[in-house]
Amino acid sequence: MRKRVIAALLAAVMVSGAFTGCGKTKERVNEQGESVITVWSPSDEPAIEEWWISKIEEFNQAHEGEIELRREAIVRADSYAYEDKVNAAITSNDLPDILYVDGPNVSIYAANEVTLPLDDFFPEEEWADFFDSSKQQNTYDGKIYAVGATESSVALYYNKDLLDAAGISVPESREDAWTWSEYYDAAKKLTKDGVVGTNIIMDKGEGLSYVLEQFWISNGTDFVNEDGSAAQGYLNSAEGVEAAKFLNSLIQDGYANIDPIQKEFHNGKAATMLGGSWEVATLEKDYPDLNWGVTYFPVADGDGIPTSPTGDWAASVTKNVQDMDAVKEVMRFLFSEENVTTYAQAISKPPTRVSSYDVLEEYNEYPRSIFKEQLMETGHPRPRTPSYSVLTAEFAEAMLNIFTGVDPQEALDTAAEAMDKDYNKYYANN
Repeated sequence: MRKRVIAALLAAVMVSGAFTGCGKTKERVNEQGESVITVWSPSDEPAIEEWWISKIEEFNQAHEGEIELRREAIVRADSYAYEDKVNAAITSNDLPDILYVDGPNVSIYAANEVTLPLDDFFPEEEWADFFDSSKQQNTYDGKIYAVGATESSVALYYNKDLLDAAGISVPESREDAWTWSEYYDAAKKLTKDGVVGTNIIMDKGEGLSYVLEQFWISNGTDFVNEDGSAAQGYLNSAEGVEAAKFLNSLIQDGYANIDPIQKEFHNGKAATMLGGSWEVATLEKDYPDLNWGVTYFPVADGDGIPTSPTGDWAASVTKNVQDMDAVKEVMRFLFSEENVTTYAQAISKPPTRVSSYDVLEEYNEYPRSIFKEQLMETGHPRPRTPSYSVLTAEFAEAMLNIFTGVDPQEALDTAAEAMDKDYNKYYANN
């Protein structure tokens, strides 16, 4: 799904080299002589749009005569509007000062020198207050290239009524998380009367990578090697094939649907669901009659490694920045302890700063405490590779092919080869 986006980005980058031939960046000073700092981010739900209005007003009042903060909210929906605008700005050398990017794309922009390192934006003691998972997501080649206010996680939701009727109890501690075999057995028992045992497909695009990578990690491998340069021997390793076969068994044996209905778990048609941390707010608000609970992400049998997905959008600083001191001031404001806390509260997602949890006490109580614990103890970001857009598209295609009968080794070999080809073509010699 993202091949076209990365292709456009790469074309812009490779043709322009270090962006030396794209023209002069426009000056960013308003009529009052204030330095204008512009932020681009996707448009969001009303609570977040209101947060931005309030915070921009607060910042501009405090910095009157010196800095004016502006934001352009760009509609994403299911189109490429956001990415297309960014790619056009790359070619015209007219990027904003601050650009929000999705977590796994941090590496793409960093490797192509679209964005700049931010290690000196916060003192060491402040960086220490950010979750390791968030800093890992936003790190490329040993440097931090973005800062996020919120995190995400995935755990196993369950229908209490259905599990009680089947005599199934769920783990109450991370150490007792279901193994794959226990997860499979539960799904088998729960599949009856028009209800499937579990839902493992968040979507058929990037959601597959986000959720299912953890089965590779728990089984002792990953999609790529540590520096993100190779998928061969990782994505398609014996451990990776075993993970794919396990997931496929849930589909082939009828315990999960390859084409789940919308809100399958929410509507009582799936007894369990690998679902995101954001589903807590949705279930509480929109499904008050559903008797549900949350437990930990399953682990591989034997010496399975406890793990869980992490990641969210984050703010980067682009190569077109003109007033670095002003940008630092904006970034320190946007990602202060108070503003990270209020932003996370508005969007109903876990904050990235540890100190925020002293205020958001709901994360100290079940069920949100499950996600906080996973973020602090088992969180793992998506692969940090500039070829992620190719990797995630190829992985999704591979898994959907496996679910429809293609040999897992063959499908994963094809995906790994495609990712390595992209990396070797564009990044191996950088």
